[in-house]
Amino acid sequence: MKSPSQVPARACARPTHRLLWVLATALLAVSVSLTAQQSRPDTVQLNDNVPMTYTVKSGDTLWGISEIYLREPWRWTELWDSNPQIDNPHLIYPGDVLELRWEDGRPVLGFAQRGPVKLSPKVRSTSLSSAIPPIPRDEIDPFLRANRVVDAVIFDRSAYIIAGDAKRLISGVGDRVYGRGPVDATDRTYSILRRGELIVDPITQEVLGLAASEIGTAELLAAAATVFTDADVKELEVTSMNEEVRIADRLLPQMEGIVDAFYQPKAPDFQIENGFMVAVDGGVTQIGALDIVTLNLGTREGVVVGDVMAIYQAGEVVLDPVTEEMVTLPDVRSGLVMVFSVYDKASYGLVLKASRPLAVGDKVKNP
Repeated sequence: MKSPSQVPARACARPTHRLLWVLATALLAVSVSLTAQQSRPDTVQLNDNVPMTYTVKSGDTLWGISEIYLREPWRWTELWDSNPQIDNPHLIYPGDVLELRWEDGRPVLGFAQRGPVKLSPKVRSTSLSSAIPPIPRDEIDPFLRANRVVDAVIFDRSAYIIAGDAKRLISGVGDRVYGRGPVDATDRTYSILRRGELIVDPITQEVLGLAASEIGTAELLAAAATVFTDADVKELEVTSMNEEVRIADRLLPQMEGIVDAFYQPKAPDFQIENGFMVAVDGGVTQIGALDIVTLNLGTREGVVVGDVMAIYQAGEVVLDPVTEEMVTLPDVRSGLVMVFSVYDKASYGLVLKASRPLAVGDKVKNP
């Protein structure tokens, strides 16, 4: 009988080889499975080194947390778990602990622990304003209250202020003003608007609308049965103001739009063609994150509130040193913008991310 030291080395190695082969086969199978899952177009892609748990802090947004986890944060609704035990799965609060797990090969972010907000079968009395929103509203709400896009022809044909009370050139809340032009006595409340810049498509040169500043509101001081001609002088009272009301400011019936409590970012449902940032709030030359821009796309193109678009800077034109031809480099992806207000031919968007200084004239495309 041979001693252990006399057993051939390859005889001892065979079990080791077999074990290594089994492990390699298993690892290969796992790798193939993970690769297949990652290549599935309907599976969201995680960033590298994402945390397995995250504690929600005051000031967080769902978008911000989604940016931590997702390469495409506009697909955040596909990551968040829908828990039927929670009143609204999209409402999370500071102190909540979120946990990343996998279900059927898909990453899911759900609650590991609720924060100080107590959940019970009773009606919750906690204000929903304490929940963190998908998108910060601080920049959007003041802009919406003071800006809108108006058809240029309608604006030019609208009623206007011809005088203030006691010959005042500037009026404020509580003052009476006088207007002329088309006014319907059944419309009691009017927006006071001031002309801004025309919004022009950079490719077709079509006038897409007029950017108007909403100066305030005025109440018509006449009986509802009153019949006016355009030439009649109408008496109104200024009921609110963002700026002083001036002679020649326009009067249009107040829009009764419903502002969503939350903006739900998503990819557009259509293929974007010839989309551009055509203006920026404040007239700045360099556009960055949280700036508000005007896009040459509206409802006629299929844009809806919440659409997220990628921002591209046009590729530079360089000289080919061999052929001495001028060559245009590919467009460079430089940021993201989310639409928050849509009109017929134009829309307003909030820049969510900017990897470099942006400018009017940069393109927008599908993310």
